[in-house]
Amino acid sequence: MSTPNDRYDARTALVVVDVQNDFADPEGGLYVEGGEQVVPVINEETDAARAAGAFVVYTQDWHPETTPHFAKDGGTWPVHCVAGTWGAELHPDLKVVEDAPIVRKGVDGGDGYSGFSVRDPVSGEESATELGRHLEEAGIERVVVTGLAGDVCVKATALDARRLGYEVELPLATTRMVELEPGDGAAAREEMEAAGVQLTG
Repeated sequence: MSTPNDRYDARTALVVVDVQNDFADPEGGLYVEGGEQVVPVINEETDAARAAGAFVVYTQDWHPETTPHFAKDGGTWPVHCVAGTWGAELHPDLKVVEDAPIVRKGVDGGDGYSGFSVRDPVSGEESATELGRHLEEAGIERVVVTGLAGDVCVKATALDARRLGYEVELPLATTRMVELEPGDGAAAREEMEAAGVQLTG
């Protein structure tokens, strides 16, 4: 079982996905059960990554008030992470590395699941975020994906990272599943393992 202290080096990036109030606080609009519990665990990962000279980057769901992503506008999800609101802010106990990039997704009303891309919910067209460029410029070969939720945005980010040729590790203690439908968490783990994502303790 790998530990934070042996996960990181200068060719590895820690990607912290959507550790925001709406997901990680029990009062949040789309609270992921146990989401607040991952914050100190991810902080340990951040400390280890920084000590090893690894690259750290954050993603942040950042939706407009009206978007086909939300159930009230014909989509799937309750209102969450609306730009400029408390719910969209990174969790106050999360360690945020100074000068680390924060990649916002869903900005134009798209389905911002993966940290790497945004999908137009009407046309299905996908466009890239800045995450891929940040990793390429940093010379990254391997990524450690953490955050919320494990069966949605974390999964999408990990799968895209594999498709782009990165080695990918997901320490399971750093995530929780939203389980929109029963069994989503188990299905997500199977899908990630099949794609070559290393799921570790």
